[in-house]
Amino acid sequence: MKPITRGKWRLAAGICYFRLKRYGEWLWGPKKFASERDEKLLPHVHFGHRTILLRKLKDVEMWMQHNKVINLRIATRQLNGLVIRPGETMSYWKLIGKPTRGKGYVEGMLLSHGRVTSAVGGGLCQLSNLLYWMTLHTPLTVTERHRHSYDVFPDANRTQPFGSGATCFYNYLDLQITNQTKQSFQLHVYITDTHLAGEWRSDMPRTRTYEIIEKEHEIAPSIWGGYERTNQLYRNVFALDGEWLYDEWITQNRAMMMYEPLLPKG
Repeated sequence: MKPITRGKWRLAAGICYFRLKRYGEWLWGPKKFASERDEKLLPHVHFGHRTILLRKLKDVEMWMQHNKVINLRIATRQLNGLVIRPGETMSYWKLIGKPTRGKGYVEGMLLSHGRVTSAVGGGLCQLSNLLYWMTLHTPLTVTERHRHSYDVFPDANRTQPFGSGATCFYNYLDLQITNQTKQSFQLHVYITDTHLAGEWRSDMPRTRTYEIIEKEHEIAPSIWGGYERTNQLYRNVFALDGEWLYDEWITQNRAMMMYEPLLPKG
């Protein structure tokens, strides 16, 4: 997986092309995109999760993370209460829209080509990561997801398998979730003083529980220099009484490591 270096104009042209392509999909594509929101929450929680807002990260100034929280507050307001009826698809960026200063977005933490930088709307990947992880614990189907190409931070305090997030970049690196069931689902996302929190709720109680595991995890030297990290994600499906039913392949991950894989103690 050799990193590709492109010039400024080549990057700009590529971004323009893929954004126009996405707009065309939204306008004329065959998918029925969910847009209804309801303040009244559906009665049954299928899965909930939360992630801490502020972390002390090496070489990351805290103002970037504080601004990230501002951006997350704006974005969650566009998603909270969304109802996905059977046959509908949720498009992350179609609902949030382009993050601009005019909408209140500010410069926040952004990971770009394996490096921490800042950009207007930075930090929204934390929300797409949360949505992806929650969806893996429901009967909903992830129909578009983009993996992180770089593994930026070491595994200290990691509670989820490597590669269990979803990167996002307006508008062509989208997260899309389709309801292929016969029941409606509702997204409840909100910000507390310390966490980004969310739930997938439904009008019918859950009948399954899920466990996400990784297999074939490997860290290996890259012929281009540095190290590459790979794994496969699966999920175990259980009945409500705890009986194991079957397992499903989810995805394959591959990323360039931006730190030494063997860190000294201390």
